[in-house]
Parts: sequence; C-alpha cells; structure tokens
Amino acid sequence: MPDHSNFIQTVALKDVKCFAFHGYYPEEQLTGIYFLTDIVVEFVPYGDTENLQHTVNYETLNNIILEQMEQTQKMLETVIRNIIDRTIAVYPFILTATVGIRKLHPPMPGDIGHSFVQLKYTAPV
Repeated sequence: MPDHSNFIQTVALKDVKCFAFHGYYPEEQLTGIYFLTDIVVEFVPYGDTENLQHTVNYETLNNIILEQMEQTQKMLETVIRNIIDRTIAVYPFILTATVGIRKLHPPMPGDIGHSFVQLKYTAPV
C-alpha cells in the first residue's frame, strides 16, 4: 500500500461567476461588471477520505469567493489577497493556494475578452 503522506491533493473551483463593483475608476464601482474567479488549493490529505472534515470543502471555497466579491475594492489584487487570507484562516494546512480573477470585457478601448490577475500563496517550509 502506498504511503499516503506523499500524496498531494488538489481541490479547485473554476469560473465562479459574480457581478461585482471592483475597479480603480469610480465609474467601475457604480456600473459593475462580471468577473470569473478560479481557486486551486493543494494539501496533504489525511484521515478518512469520506470525512469532509479531512479535506477542503469546495462549497466553503465558493462561499469565501462570494463573500469577498461582495466587498468592493479598487484593485483585484486586494480581492485575491483577501480570498487567500480567508482560505488560509479556514484551512491552515494548505500548502498552496492560487487565485485568479478575470474581469470580463473590461471597459477600455478595443475588443477585450477579459483582463486577468492571479496570485499564488505557498506555505512556509
């Protein structure tokens, strides 16, 4: 039987769509826009794999994203950092957390599908 302490588990959510009011410019905070958020966390699994207390619950990750997307910020970097900070607070055993946010059709000249900001946290060794 393999040594499970050598396993790294990934739990992720992709394309969590939210309408929010983030943006550096005041008009962005008035009109709002759609965003897509991705989160990927990695950790060493332990215990009973059928026990939700021994893993990262993606429903909890979704709630963290939704809560943070409701709190208007000028910079997506701030939103991302808040999502990561909250995730670490709930799941202090995670090894990495990567969060990216795409602003769909940002209000600027040209036909732009989305802008994108991402931040990766790695636990200290």
